[in-house]
Parts: sequence; C-alpha cells; structure tokens
Amino acid sequence: MDTRTLCLAALSYGPASGYEIKKMLEEPPLSAIQEASFGAIYPALNKLADDGQVVCHAQAQDKRPDKKVYALTDEGYRSLVAALEGDLDMDRFRSDFLLMVMLSHHLDSGCLSRAVENKLAFYDHKLEMLQAHDLSGATVGRRFVNGFGQALYRAAAEFVREHKDELLEQHRKDKDAAE
Repeated sequence: MDTRTLCLAALSYGPASGYEIKKMLEEPPLSAIQEASFGAIYPALNKLADDGQVVCHAQAQDKRPDKKVYALTDEGYRSLVAALEGDLDMDRFRSDFLLMVMLSHHLDSGCLSRAVENKLAFYDHKLEMLQAHDLSGATVGRRFVNGFGQALYRAAAEFVREHKDELLEQHRKDKDAAE
C-alpha cells in the first residue's frame, strides 16, 4: 500500500498526529507487514487534506507548539475501503541480509558469522515484540496479522538456526580453497 493509504488506515482507528501515525506503523502488528518513512507521512497527510480525505485541526499543548491532529473524513473512509477492495499488489520481500549472504564469498567468515547472529537476534526480538503485544479487545484481523507475523519470524529464525552451521562451514571451506 502507498503511504497515503497507510495514513488512512491508521486514521481509521481515530484521530492522530503525524508522529502518532508513524508510531502506529512502527508497532506490532503493522511493523511486521508495512513500512512508511517519517518523511513520507507529512506530504501524504497534506495531499490527503488537499483532497478532502482528512481534516486537520490544531490541538493546544502546554509549553509546546500546537499539535496538528488529523481525522478521517467520509471521503477518506470511502477511499480507504476502495483501496482495500481493489487489486492488491503482490507481496514484496526485501532483505539486505539475504543479499549479503548471497554475496558472502566476498566477505570474511567473521563478518558472515556476525551477520547471521545479528539476524537471529533481530528475528527473536521481533517475535518477542509480537508475542508481548496486548491483543485483548483487538479485532479478528489484527489478531490474524499478529499471528501471521509471529509465524514468519518464527519460521525465518528456525531456518537460519537449522542451516547456519552448514552455511558458515561451507563458507570457510570456500574461502580456504580460494586462498
């Protein structure tokens, strides 16, 4: 989904500031399935406001500048539903880690070993975050997405754990043979 649709999705839960929208996208379960840069959120919100899909009002704060709070309009809600009902893009998977492993013949064994351990720690952390997320009162869709995220991180960690020794040993042999 594009950033505008992600903003509409976040606002479907209620009014929020750009910062609050970014936090929603950084927390489970959304963080496991979508990504939007902080720099893209405000231009998207401005365009949505120009198009009448959100309204913005200033909320006073003590000893701070007013906070801009955005809310979904009926038009914005219809746009969100239309985007959800339309043809969805294919899931995309990007991984700097897998690219690095694929090209690991250019690296020393210590670098590869550290990368594998760091990726395992990352998967474990993400899994813990999803497991710790309070889903009481959550919609069935939100619970499904959380479970899906847990399944993906659990499977990825399991695969890396099962194959890391083989990867590292073969990498060492290949590097020794090349010298």
